[in-house]
Amino acid sequence: MKNSLDSAALNAAMEDVHRAGMPGLFAEVRDGDQVWCGAAGVADVVTGRPVTAGMRHRVGSITKTFTAAAVLQQVESGQIGLDTPIGRYLPGLVPGERGDAITVRMLINHTSGLAEYLPYAYPSLKAFPALADTGPQSLDDHRLTRFHPTELIEMGVTAPAVGTPGGTPGVYSNTNYLLLGVLLEQVTGTTAERYITRNVIERAGLRDTEFPAGPYVEGPHSQLYEAWFGMIDPPRDYSVYDMSWVGPSASLISSVADLNRFYSMLMAGEIVSPSSLAQMQRTVPVVSQEGRTIDYGLGLHPMESPGQSIFWGHGGTVWGGGALAMVRADGKRQMAVAVNLQRWNGLDSSGRPQPHPIDDALAALFRVAMYG
Repeated sequence: MKNSLDSAALNAAMEDVHRAGMPGLFAEVRDGDQVWCGAAGVADVVTGRPVTAGMRHRVGSITKTFTAAAVLQQVESGQIGLDTPIGRYLPGLVPGERGDAITVRMLINHTSGLAEYLPYAYPSLKAFPALADTGPQSLDDHRLTRFHPTELIEMGVTAPAVGTPGGTPGVYSNTNYLLLGVLLEQVTGTTAERYITRNVIERAGLRDTEFPAGPYVEGPHSQLYEAWFGMIDPPRDYSVYDMSWVGPSASLISSVADLNRFYSMLMAGEIVSPSSLAQMQRTVPVVSQEGRTIDYGLGLHPMESPGQSIFWGHGGTVWGGGALAMVRADGKRQMAVAVNLQRWNGLDSSGRPQPHPIDDALAALFRVAMYG
C-alpha cells in the first residue's frame, strides 16, 4: 500500500516551526493505517533536552470535547436533558430567570451569555482581552492556588452578561464548562473528573490521558514556556501549575497518540452514539477568546480550507503550552500537534497581537498534516 504520508515534508514543516521561534513541538499524523510521528526542538531550553513524539502534555481546552461527550452520554441515558434549563439542576449556581433561560445545550455550545471568569480569578489579566493593559503577575501568584469550581462559576455568573441566552454569535467562556462539570457531579454522584476518566478516557483505552491530581505532569513531558505577548522575556516555565483554575474545561494531560485515538473513536460513534455525534456537529457562530468568529458545535468545531475536506476537533492552550487535534469527517486522516510556547506574538500600539513567523509556520504544518 502506498504511504500517503510525506515524512520528508512533515519533518521539514516541523523544523520550520522550530526555526521560526518555537522551542519544541511534536505531532502524530494518521492516514488510515499509516502513522507518522515527529518532533523538533527542545523540551528544556536550559539543558537542551529534546522533545519526543511520545511525551505527555497539557492539552487545554481539548478537554472540552471529553466533557461534552460525557454530558451527551448522560443525555443518552436520560439523566440530563440537552434542552432542559440548567436552573432545574443547579438552581443555586444559576438562579432566577437566567437559570430558567440557559439550557444545557447553550452551555456546551457557548451561547449561554455567561461571562468568562478568568479575568476575575486572575486580577492582573483584568483587562483581558485588552492585552496592553494586562500583566503576567497573577500567573505567578496562582501557580499553586487551589480554586473551587463554585467560586469561579460565581465570578462568571455575577459578571456582566456577554449575550442573551441562546443568542448568536455566542461568546466562548470557560464558565460554561465548569457548570457542566458540576452538572455531571450532580447527576452521576461522582466528580466530573472521575466520571470522564471511567466513561470516556478508559472507554477509549487511552493510556497517557488523565486529569492531574496535583500541579505536576507525571511521566516524560516538556517544560511549558509562557511569553505573555512579550511581557515575559525570556519566556518563563509554567509546567508546574495547579490546574483547578480550569478543571473539566481545560485541565487534561494527554499525548498526541491518545488524542488521535480519542477523536477517531468519537467520529466512529464509539464514545457517544451516532445521533449524539450529529448533535455535536450542529454548529452556531461563536466569538473565540482571540476575538475571531468560529463555527462551534457541542465541544467540537470544524476547520476547513476552501475546496478541501472538513476536519473536526478542538484546540487548547494553558500557561505555556498548546495543542490542536483534528480528524477528517470520514475519520481517515488525523493530526495532533503539541507546542511548548504560548502567546509568542508581540503587541502593536493599540494592544493587538502582531503577526509572528510562528503563525505562518504552524499554518503550513497544519496544511501538510491535514491535506498532504
